[in-house]
Amino acid sequence: MGSNASGSKVRGSAVGGSAASGLGLRGSGPRGSGAGGSGAGRGSRARRRRQGAETLSVQVLELVAQRFRALGDPSRLALLQALMDGERTVGELCLVCPTSQANVSRHLAMLHEEGLLSRRKDGQHVHYQIADPSIAKLCELVCGSLSRRLDGLREELPSA
Repeated sequence: MGSNASGSKVRGSAVGGSAASGLGLRGSGPRGSGAGGSGAGRGSRARRRRQGAETLSVQVLELVAQRFRALGDPSRLALLQALMDGERTVGELCLVCPTSQANVSRHLAMLHEEGLLSRRKDGQHVHYQIADPSIAKLCELVCGSLSRRLDGLREELPSA
């Protein structure tokens, strides 16, 4: 955990771009660009080159794992799902998540610290919204993958 310009504690939530390179992202492009040789392994090098694969440092991988841990709780996922439709107050989010307001606030604070949510205060109310648009894409990918997997499992089961 580091500090930002205002002295506030900041958890590393940015994984891509210059933040990743500043944390030891090895190489600025594809690996395996050597020439010559017997040709053995060229196919895998070419695949990596096409996909733009980079080797991430241990520090960056820890940030990635931290992001996934933030997404690894059903209550936090329910809060994110509710916020996909737009900004909501803590009170509105308490209706979505079957837990106490203290727990909802704790989950929201964690998601905010991770950079997934932004918040604004309006009098006595705190409004939250999705701050990282890639979260919606990630949820779509995971939910779509799970749906396809479940469909495949249903097809394999004998009908009763």
